[in-house]
Amino acid sequence: MGKTAIVTIIGRPSAGKSTFLNTATGEMVSIVSAIPQTTRNAIRGIVNTSLGQLVFVDTPGYHESDKKMNIRMRNIVADQLDASDLVLYIVDATRPCGEEEKLIASMLAPFVGKTVVAVNKVNGAQAKPAAAADFLLRVLPALPQDRIFEMSAKNDEGINEVLKALYNLAPEGQPFYDEDFYTDQEVDFRIAEVIREQAINRLDQEIPHCIYVQIADMEMRTPTKMWCRAFLVVEKESQKGIVIGKGAQMIKSIRVESIKQLRKIFDYKIDLDLQVKVEKNWRQKDLALNRIFR
Repeated sequence: MGKTAIVTIIGRPSAGKSTFLNTATGEMVSIVSAIPQTTRNAIRGIVNTSLGQLVFVDTPGYHESDKKMNIRMRNIVADQLDASDLVLYIVDATRPCGEEEKLIASMLAPFVGKTVVAVNKVNGAQAKPAAAADFLLRVLPALPQDRIFEMSAKNDEGINEVLKALYNLAPEGQPFYDEDFYTDQEVDFRIAEVIREQAINRLDQEIPHCIYVQIADMEMRTPTKMWCRAFLVVEKESQKGIVIGKGAQMIKSIRVESIKQLRKIFDYKIDLDLQVKVEKNWRQKDLALNRIFR
């Protein structure tokens, strides 16, 4: 019998959690952006090897904020920590370990017995992995030093060592998913996330944080083609014009690139009808947040 475990990934915004998950699974499971707080939900990615199955849960970047949406994301992190067999704590070696890192460490203290740490982005120009390791040993004195690893998720360096450490801690058990699974996300969620990734990587300032994607309709019109209507939802009328762009060039670019990415994921074509609408102050409304955090 092989090893099997649910592994919660935790870390600050932009620490490289989603990049790790995509590299480890070899698939585009979690969207990636240079903009902090890209991940909003608990995203599952599945790694199958001869040693067994690790089911990773990518969580939103943990940070302090009293905004309603950010509180929801923090609660996701706390719930996943309680429910997981193991924890992978990813630390960004290119940024000083400050107050947010201390908050994460205090949250992890009760779970240190099931935690592995990956100090990420060690190839970065500003990387100080030794300083990060020293900080970790100070704030988590019960953490064994041999469970701290250096890694570059983007360059696929050090990931195998991290996986081996997690397998060593994982209990024996039957796999949760068939070997050909690399995620358990529903089709509508995956489509929405791809559209959101293409949007936030093309928009700047505060616009990316003001967007969510609503899937209105999906229909398989032939065995090889799906039709989907989706809305990019923003908070203000002024943002709607920015997302549409001059001559509708921005929304066209988001649609075309989304279709290209979706073709890499699904074995059928998706005809995407993409529009923009305004839902004022949606980040403060439970109805909209319930659509996102399901």
